[in-house]
Amino acid sequence: MFGMEFEPNVGGRDRLARAALAVVLTVVALRSLRAKKPTAGLLALVAAVGFGFNATTRFCGMNRLLGVDTTE
Repeated sequence: MFGMEFEPNVGGRDRLARAALAVVLTVVALRSLRAKKPTAGLLALVAAVGFGFNATTRFCGMNRLLGVDTTE
């Protein structure tokens, strides 16, 4: 998986939205974990990592499966 090259399919506003969601979900995860809600915290953390990966690498596996490309 690592070392593979992914063809970019996430760009523009989509990429910015995913980055913003990653930040928001990270905050939700931290607050949930501090409030002793581990399930919600871990789910939010997993989602944050996923959106952060999409925004950073400009690749989304779901976009690829659906044939969606938001790059310019």
